[in-house]
Amino acid sequence: MSRTVDGSAHVSAPVLAAYSYCEAVTGQQARNFAYGIRLLPADKRQAMSALYAFSRRVDDIGDGGLAPEAKQARLENTRALLARIRDGRIDPDDTDPVAVALAHAAGRFPIPLAGLDELIDGVLMDVRGETYETWDDLEVYCRCVAGAIGRLSLGVFGTVAAPGLGAHEAERAPEYADTLGLALQLTNILRDVREDAGNGRTYLPAEDLAKFGCSAGFGSVLPPAGADFGGLIQFEVRRARTLFAEGFRLLPLLDRRSGACVAAMAGIYRRLLDRISRDPQAVLRGRVSLPGREKAYVAVRGLSGLDARHITRRTVRRRA
Repeated sequence: MSRTVDGSAHVSAPVLAAYSYCEAVTGQQARNFAYGIRLLPADKRQAMSALYAFSRRVDDIGDGGLAPEAKQARLENTRALLARIRDGRIDPDDTDPVAVALAHAAGRFPIPLAGLDELIDGVLMDVRGETYETWDDLEVYCRCVAGAIGRLSLGVFGTVAAPGLGAHEAERAPEYADTLGLALQLTNILRDVREDAGNGRTYLPAEDLAKFGCSAGFGSVLPPAGADFGGLIQFEVRRARTLFAEGFRLLPLLDRRSGACVAAMAGIYRRLLDRISRDPQAVLRGRVSLPGREKAYVAVRGLSGLDARHITRRTVRRRA
């Protein structure tokens, strides 16, 4: 098998074109994830872009303007396409570049494609307008739409032996990847409470909303009258930080470039969570985000290993 200049296996022109399409989609639409994906070697970057492009397609169906019945039909068609990918029934000359790229990536890496079925299940929960009484209920949704993405990504990253950590740790890598996905999704939910309310969606658990007097929802730049909105946000921030702490135990199990990717992506969301914590009502005034220069700084820290080494030291000390 021939090799390219970066050492990856030779890829045919149609497959390269499909990957290029997926990388373009990722660069244009993955406002946070793109910073981490850029840090990967070519083969892993291509595979992650294929995963993102397929996931983006599923999300766009759920967020689109079609009637619920039409959305369900399109999601089930997408599930059928996924079955063709899983069964090796996608030809390199297929007209769907996302399917071509994802099929090739699944042949390169042990990607657990069933995670994309979980993503479709989660988006169907959105289409049905499901709400969540408790954190346990919301956790099921988060594992579908985000934890599954963590496990899919781990199929691309792989794991390595980590000094100072027991051999059994590698077996827990999917668990850590899943938990890190939950941390990112809960951060997304906090960031988007006003936008989601405008779209008729409420994700935060009903019992948490009731506890802090926020059951009336978030249709205004001001919290509900008499509500402890700051208390609600800080309560959820603490939950997210606990999830981040557990999920970051994945980093010592990844190679340098994969660890840099995860450190960059998760680091951006962790800084976003810190910003929300400092000014909880900001999420009611508009979407909270980090400037591009700060995201780039986090990515550089990830590539240099600064964030990964810091988190690794804390993980090892905690286990000592």
